[in-house]
Amino acid sequence: MKPIIAITTGDTNGIGYEVIIKALLEAHMFELFKPVIYGNAAVAKHHIQTLGDYWRNINWNTIESPEQAKDGRLNLIVSYPDSVPVTLGVPSEEANKAAKASLDRACKDLMEGKVQALVTAPLNKEALQGGHTEYLEAMDKGHGSLMMLCSGNLRVALVCNHVPIAQIPAQITEERILTKLNILQCSLVRDFGLEKPRIAVLALNPHAGDQGLLGKEEQEIIAPAIQKANEQGIWAFGPYAADGFFGTGHYKQFDAVLAMYHDQGLIPFKTLDMSGVNYTAGLSIVRTSPDHGTAYDITGKDQADESSMRNALFMALDILRAREEYDRLTANPLPFIERADTEGKPRREFIDFKTTRYNDDK
Repeated sequence: MKPIIAITTGDTNGIGYEVIIKALLEAHMFELFKPVIYGNAAVAKHHIQTLGDYWRNINWNTIESPEQAKDGRLNLIVSYPDSVPVTLGVPSEEANKAAKASLDRACKDLMEGKVQALVTAPLNKEALQGGHTEYLEAMDKGHGSLMMLCSGNLRVALVCNHVPIAQIPAQITEERILTKLNILQCSLVRDFGLEKPRIAVLALNPHAGDQGLLGKEEQEIIAPAIQKANEQGIWAFGPYAADGFFGTGHYKQFDAVLAMYHDQGLIPFKTLDMSGVNYTAGLSIVRTSPDHGTAYDITGKDQADESSMRNALFMALDILRAREEYDRLTANPLPFIERADTEGKPRREFIDFKTTRYNDDK
């Protein structure tokens, strides 16, 4: 049975609709899943009219609940009214409200199990007074989150997300780093199928503090956190100076990189690949997003590249499959029965389902 993926439209004045439509109308996309877009057909029309004649022949299948989604169609759940004004390329309070309404309705269906994954188009941070990651963590109570940018074998996670530079040092604590390393470790194993992932941890200061000359966070906070992670069985290494680490290609030797703050990790990531995916690890649900913003400067010009949105859809599917496989393999240990041996002592015999015989646990 095909999974249903919820897709939020993001900022109604940004490139959300454009990248969604371009990505979904590629060949074979409907063979993989049923898309349910949370938006508005009238608002979508404003964007479709900027995409040339080919894109104007779209017929929406308007539904009230994801259970009504039809295979091979652009299913739409109306999440905000037709009256939302569309001013392409211009941020507005009305666009922010529409973006949040789209996300609120999609998340409700997601938490109720009506859809299997969430893919979010970019919105203005003012719509959520922050970002998607913080919003989803608050919604998925009891689960810590981790912002991770992914592209092929390159995965860059963050200790601090959307935090002003002046506030970063206060948030770099041993406990916080260790928490993020644990979330990252679990995600790499369950979501990406890596049995013993290698994680590189970046330094906070230039030259990794230069033995304390340029800062003591590496010696007093980051290195002790790495040591504790090692003691817990996590293969974490570092701290590495960020500039040389990426400049020399050292990142290729690791399965993931934990950066201390937003720009430290995302500037080199996006320099290497602007079609990556933003994944929120650590949650009970699966959420991915393009790794770019609203791109007001090119909205309505048919210039937006849908690669990142397409990759976000593919990654959501991949993670769903990886989680299903991991949970299947770890849910039920091999059953056994206890029998007495020739001396009357109890002995475990494990059931071998392949041969329907019993194997002694000697």
